[in-house]
Amino acid sequence: MEDAAVRRARIVEQRKLETGIDEAMIDRLVRAFYGKVRLDPMLGPIFEARVEDWEQHFKTLGAFWSSVTLGTGAYSGTPMGKHIGLPADSRHFDRWLRLFAETAMEICPPDAARLFLERAIRIAESLELAIAGDLGQMLAKGERLHRPSLEV
Repeated sequence: MEDAAVRRARIVEQRKLETGIDEAMIDRLVRAFYGKVRLDPMLGPIFEARVEDWEQHFKTLGAFWSSVTLGTGAYSGTPMGKHIGLPADSRHFDRWLRLFAETAMEICPPDAARLFLERAIRIAESLELAIAGDLGQMLAKGERLHRPSLEV
């Protein structure tokens, strides 16, 4: 019987071959994407107010995306807890996804970009639902979180 660590390593290598994704690509994507986020007038202030050490943040995000796309298990944090309470709604998530898609298409081959974007969409939907729930708002299927208090 195959050891769990050996099995995981085999699956990760297979996914790398199938997608072309590796840790170097993930690092390039994370750094390029958050470079754009930091300059974005809507998203930048949210991140700048919360991220104290960008190098550590890049490492954490690299581990997260490695786990999400390749199944490495490199990330063991709690992303929901870190995002609850953010001053964000559907407009922020839409902007985040647009910048992410743009960056993934610039950095990654098409199949890898599609996989990253597929996962990013699911993550954004989950985070938006969690933030709404934390605010006591239950969203119906297809309904989006809108917070008038965040109007610019």
